[in-house]
Amino acid sequence: MRITDFSLSRLPRIEFGPGALARLPAIARSYGTHALLVTGAGSLKASPFWPAVTSGLKAQGMSWLHLAIPGEPSPQMIDEAVRALRTEAVDVVIGIGGGSALDAAKAIAGLLKPGNSVMDHLEGVGPELPYAGPATPFVAVPTTAGTGSEATKNAVLSVQGADGFKKSFRDEKLVAAIALVDPDLLATCPPAVIAANGMDALTQLLESYVSSRAAPLTDSLAWGGMKAARDGLLALYADAGDAAARERMAYAALVSGITLAQVGLGSVHGLAAPLGAFFPIPHGVACGTLVATATRINIETLRMRAPSHPALEKYAQVGRLLSHQGQLDQTASHAVLIDTLDAWTRDLGLPTLAHYGVTPVDIPRIVAHSRGSSMKTNPIRLEDDEIAAILTARL
Repeated sequence: MRITDFSLSRLPRIEFGPGALARLPAIARSYGTHALLVTGAGSLKASPFWPAVTSGLKAQGMSWLHLAIPGEPSPQMIDEAVRALRTEAVDVVIGIGGGSALDAAKAIAGLLKPGNSVMDHLEGVGPELPYAGPATPFVAVPTTAGTGSEATKNAVLSVQGADGFKKSFRDEKLVAAIALVDPDLLATCPPAVIAANGMDALTQLLESYVSSRAAPLTDSLAWGGMKAARDGLLALYADAGDAAARERMAYAALVSGITLAQVGLGSVHGLAAPLGAFFPIPHGVACGTLVATATRINIETLRMRAPSHPALEKYAQVGRLLSHQGQLDQTASHAVLIDTLDAWTRDLGLPTLAHYGVTPVDIPRIVAHSRGSSMKTNPIRLEDDEIAAILTARL
């Protein structure tokens, strides 16, 4: 096998394992005595993990401020938080929660010291000024298995509505100093959250595996992540008390963040951005409901316009992996891959786009806004009618 050229961008130090949350207070104390805790709206405070975090910080002689993020963060929310907190002595920002909480914490940590608006740096919006930093040290503690934000350099921010957008504040200086991944934190996730986030992670792994920028290193990581998701997602959905399933999905999500940060994604995430901006559809739901159809359209398009493309064999490899059928030929493997993704979408109860108000009239506008950075690394360039077909099939 020839090892093609590749580059590897910055990653956090990773602490992974059941019970890893107990290390958080000492890790936080290594940065100083004043912390900012950024969490979701309220589920963490209602969980048994919150008292362990706060008592641990207190035992380390630390004080902290707490900021709750209700839903997906907006640029306005980030700017307001930075204005309110900039005069506080914050030695470390600790994000504990799902992707939204981690993205908000990442953006706030990046701007507490510079103090300017996040709109100065948001991709595709405003002046897109280079980010100079410095960032406040950031520790990421995911409580869901989905976005992989703990391992990425981008904070995704949204404005929802007719003129909405979903864009990234992205720079290597924003990467968490430490990603603390404790699978036990998944024990309190409800099934719907497990389903949406798990399909997001699986989609990220699959899209990075067939990305136009894929490399041997990321392929090996994505392969292991998909195997973990194969063995963990449905089991965790059925029983969040399954410790082995929690470990597998925590690993799959972490690895999906690493691979997407290195080689990009594809058409599912290209569409998830405008869908999440224009409609109240959670990101993981958008990914989960689209991935089977988008995979089918990609395969059909590759067969028609690039029949020798290496992504076709990669899709076949994934079909064999997910189905446990290692002897299938390429055509049969493609079919079983699509069937498996369709079955998981049904079994996990992921709703259609119409459930969130998407109609045929909306499709041209969604397509027009789908060609962001994710679509650029799809294994083949899709035409507008091919992108529209993905959406139409999931109404």
